[in-house]
Parts: sequence; structure tokens; C-alpha cells
Amino acid sequence: MESLISHLRKRVLEAAPDLLPLFNIYAGEARFGESVILPDLKQLSSGSKILEIGAGILLLSCHLQREGYAVTAVEPFGIGFSHFDRLREIVLNYASKKGFAPSLHTIPAENLEFTSTFDYAFSINVMEHVKDVALVMKRVLAAIRPAGRYRFVCPNYLFPYEPHFNMPTLFSKSLTERLLGRYIRSSQSVVDPVGTWKSLNWISVSQVRRICGKDLKVDPIFNRAAFYRFIDRTLHDDDFQRRRGPMIISALKIMNKLGLTRLLTKIPVVCQPAMDCLIVRL
Repeated sequence: MESLISHLRKRVLEAAPDLLPLFNIYAGEARFGESVILPDLKQLSSGSKILEIGAGILLLSCHLQREGYAVTAVEPFGIGFSHFDRLREIVLNYASKKGFAPSLHTIPAENLEFTSTFDYAFSINVMEHVKDVALVMKRVLAAIRPAGRYRFVCPNYLFPYEPHFNMPTLFSKSLTERLLGRYIRSSQSVVDPVGTWKSLNWISVSQVRRICGKDLKVDPIFNRAAFYRFIDRTLHDDDFQRRRGPMIISALKIMNKLGLTRLLTKIPVVCQPAMDCLIVRL
């Protein structure tokens, strides 16, 4: 991963130096994404077919393709992410020349039409942006083979915190917007605050459980370590840390010194700020 990031950073510096800070953020996201799915990758053989939902600038998909997997990346050109275009083009051009470009589908995940095609599917911080959570989960589950796995990590909006804007929330999206609309529209935390806010769907652990039980007839598996992973990243990832508020960082540092952060893994997943969900197709 690091060699790919290094080569691409040089190309971004040459072609679009103004986007280098943004590239560094997405490089951090790719590293994080790889760390999340690494245990699942170890169970796959070389050449296994992988589906990434919401591939962003394609950095992680290209890395996995280079590692010997057959990767299909789904990334629509949606609201809130118009700044992806130039970075994605740089990454894809480089990967194409080097022979490890993934198969790219620029469609919404709701429009997936694959049937029992993939061995594994994943999405990292994407499910909070899809228009129809239930439909995406249904389409992805249909796209993987029986016994295949779908892993996704995203915020849990039952917890009163919005990570993109680094702010508290007030019960619902509409009420939060009504009371904090000025802050949202002027936020410097995201490139396109209006588009990003519009894309958020307020996904929650209870919603995912309901969809799995009622519509998909499967039992979701939630990883309680998701909260600790968020804390560890906040404490040790410089780019990620800069996007958190100083009060949050200070509080977590104090808790970490007191040895309290590990206790957060005991908190029920429904009360955690992020969810790490695994679904196995029957």
C-alpha cells in the first residue's frame, strides 16, 4: 500500500498540487480501510472476486487489484463528492498504465445487478451516503456468492455525533439542520458541506438489524471493537486527528492515560458512534 501511495503522491504533486492535502486524507482512509478488512482478506485466495461499494478515488481498489484480487469498484459521481473527479482520474490513469486498474462501475449501489458473482464485498464509511440502505444491502447480498461476506463500517446515528462535520446531533437530521444549519453550511470540515449534508441518510444499528431480520433474513454480526478502533485512530492518525475537535482529542487522551478506553468496547453496539457490521449470505 505504501509504495502505491508514494508513487501516486508524486503524480498528484505534479498534476494537481492543490489536491495534495485531500489526497493525503484519502490515503489515510485507504490505510484504515485495509486495516478493517485485512482479517477477511486472509481468508480469501488469490484471484478471489471482491466488490468495493463506494470506492472513492479508487486507491484501495487499485491496491487490492495489484495484490492479485479481481476487484470491481462501484463509485457513482454523487453529491458531496465532486472533488473526487480529478484525483480519481490521476489514480485510474496510473493504475491502467501499470496494469492493475479495477473494473469501475459509475453507478449508484442501488443499481447493482450482479448475481452470486463475488466472494467478498465491503464498504468503508459509505453506507451513510446511500439513498436506500435496505436496497443497497439487498443488492450487495445478492451480488456475493452463498457463504460470501459483506463487511461495512459507517457511523451509527443513534449516537448523537456527526463525524463528517465533527458536531453533536439533536435526535434527527431535520432538527439538527434546523438548529445548526448555519454551522453546517459554513463548515470547513468537508469540501462540499451542503452536498455532503444532503447525502447523509442517518443510518443506525437498529435500522440495520431491522433490515437484516425483516427483509434479508440474516443475522448481522456487529464488532464491538469499532469504538476502540475509532479512538485508536483519533489518538494516532495525525490527519484524522486534525479533523476531530480539540475537546474530543483531549478527553480521549485523558481516558487513554487512565486505561479507560478499553472499557468502551463493553458498550452495546447500539450506543457506539460507529458500527462495524458483517453479513454472511446464506
